[in-house]
Amino acid sequence: MESHEVLRRAFAKTSPKAVAADLGISLSLVYKWAEKQSEDGSGSRNPLDRLMKIVELSGDLGIIEWLCQQTGGYFVRNPKSSCEKGYQVLPATNEIISQFSVLLQQISAAALHHSINAKEAKEIREIWDKLKSYAEGFVRC
Repeated sequence: MESHEVLRRAFAKTSPKAVAADLGISLSLVYKWAEKQSEDGSGSRNPLDRLMKIVELSGDLGIIEWLCQQTGGYFVRNPKSSCEKGYQVLPATNEIISQFSVLLQQISAAALHHSINAKEAKEIREIWDKLKSYAEGFVRC
């Protein structure tokens, strides 16, 4: 999905007029953000495109991580696909199950004292992120 489509979908859930008023910008600019940018001048470089350009130029994912945190989420980068000829589904499936087992062991150990401290939460999150990343690579292959 392209950025202008994401914004168009978001604007369907609210009033573009309210967005323009709250941001202190023209209503026409809000509508232009929701159009595909073209050679003839329609559309406008929208905030999503601008943020993505800053991320590309800086190489810093902090903006994306911050946005995820602000919306109650957590950013996990997808792995580079390493699909090769002869990729074996069964060994990859076993690896996912093995990693999931490690995650469950970590959760069980942390829950023994009926609470999870910050160190345990960090460890669980790291294992979980690795598992999600590996599973995404599996699905891509």
